[in-house]
Amino acid sequence: MIHAGLYYAAGSRKALLCREGKALVEAFCAGHGIPVERCGKLVVAADERELPGLEEIARRAEANGVPGIARVGPERMAEIEPHVRGVAGIHSPETAVVDFRRVSLAYADEVRTRGGEIRTTWEVTAIERRRAGAGEELILRSPADELAAGAVISCAGLWSDRVAAFTGSSGTQRIVPFRGDYMKVRAGARHLVRGLIYPVNDPRFPFLGIHLTRRIDGEIWAGPNAVLAFARAGYSIGDVVPADLLDTLSYRGFLRLAFRYWQSWAAEMVRDIWRPAFAAAVRRYVPELRDEDLEPGPSGVRAQSVRLDGEMVDDFSFGGSGRVLHVRNAPSPAATASLALGRVLAEMAEKRFDL
Repeated sequence: MIHAGLYYAAGSRKALLCREGKALVEAFCAGHGIPVERCGKLVVAADERELPGLEEIARRAEANGVPGIARVGPERMAEIEPHVRGVAGIHSPETAVVDFRRVSLAYADEVRTRGGEIRTTWEVTAIERRRAGAGEELILRSPADELAAGAVISCAGLWSDRVAAFTGSSGTQRIVPFRGDYMKVRAGARHLVRGLIYPVNDPRFPFLGIHLTRRIDGEIWAGPNAVLAFARAGYSIGDVVPADLLDTLSYRGFLRLAFRYWQSWAAEMVRDIWRPAFAAAVRRYVPELRDEDLEPGPSGVRAQSVRLDGEMVDDFSFGGSGRVLHVRNAPSPAATASLALGRVLAEMAEKRFDL
């Protein structure tokens, strides 16, 4: 999805870079023949209790300069999404979908065309500093090889805290992996969704809640939920790496987070293992969707940075020292903001590394 920037606090990096990044990604896609579909997003308040949250989303969208935003009532909602039910909504006609796999492959082609090299399956196990003349160079080590560099920008996602620790920049924040499972809507029920249908998100969390997404290929996905992954790359409930799980459970920031919001996490776990509960969450907005209309879909893992006080970091964050720059937290809308994030990192690198 190419986000329009509805949810983010005004003045935050997410807000600023999402708006800039949306324009850049859409222009990049136009220049590379990658289809973009502006199918629009409808944020739905299912009942009156959610109206204050809906109004806060509208306020943020307006503060962020999101174009075309409209507050809509049940009649207009029915015109946009005939099968949706709710008391009020916000319509964002500029929100779009794209195949980000194609976008990523096009980025890779640009890197190679400009003389860069991409090494996949090249695990970095250490980063060492070594004197080189009047300065220093950095040695990136893998099990079978090493690479010398004058400067390093790390964007390690699920392993960003561990890679930062290689250079003595571990800090007090840790990555907590949250698995998000999707369900696919069977072909016979896809007519129930025209574009993107979102709930009013819980402001305590950076997650947007279970929603319905029409993809560029015509499939409809429902989800994701948000449950603790038992491994950094734990894409299913059966993926367990004891060392990763112990690392999470022994981190005081996670324990504080879990204790504070245990009821929310318990509800997420129920939806994760019991399909009727997952379907019921979707039916709050699309009542005609039946349990049997859903089938298992893919999963993703969100690299969520958590502070020692138990609060989740809700913005893009960076760190590092010397000739090393680390991306510490870059969750959604990082894909939308990708080219804008690249600009920021390039500017930071030029200043920090005196390039």
